[in-house]
Amino acid sequence: MFKKIRRIIYVLIALLAIYKGVTIYQSVKRVLAYRPLVEKVLAEDDNDTNEDLVLAVLYTETKGQDDDVMQSSESSTGTTKSIRDNKESIKQGTRVLAQNLEKAQAAKTDSWTAVQAYNFGTNYINYVSERGGKNTIQLAKAYSKDVVAPSLGNKTGKTYYHINPVSILYGGGKLYVDGGNHYYAKQVQFSLFLIRLVDRL
Repeated sequence: MFKKIRRIIYVLIALLAIYKGVTIYQSVKRVLAYRPLVEKVLAEDDNDTNEDLVLAVLYTETKGQDDDVMQSSESSTGTTKSIRDNKESIKQGTRVLAQNLEKAQAAKTDSWTAVQAYNFGTNYINYVSERGGKNTIQLAKAYSKDVVAPSLGNKTGKTYYHINPVSILYGGGKLYVDGGNHYYAKQVQFSLFLIRLVDRL
């Protein structure tokens, strides 16, 4: 009896894994379809930001399922959902990413600090620069709790669950309310791995 139940559980887990794998593959292929537009926008702006990194940010933000594919409205106008055009979203998003990378280099921090700053804002670059110059989950979590969340009203350290493989692996799947995503750079790293993997298939 128990063996039969165990087999059923294994089959269900296998089916779930297959379903999740197919879903991820389809999402990555959807994002890879933006490569020609990303190439065009980078060329028009004379922007040398790595295309795969841009696509990884795009995947992390929306998986290509929103008009504002890089969620760059707020950095452009101060409000969300103000950009409703893929090209404009990519143009603004790549400009912000390029500026972050330049500022990170000037501040002698690693490039993943610049990527995390895409979620937190550019002040995070100076924060990391003053604390060793390398982005870590611990630094990002502290900045989220002590700087971002209080600035938006969460002064008690209130958290909520944000479940995905990266957040579970690196910290139990919790984020601070109004504190941004302190797993963001790690999620983009994982997205970059997926982008390059699927692109080779």
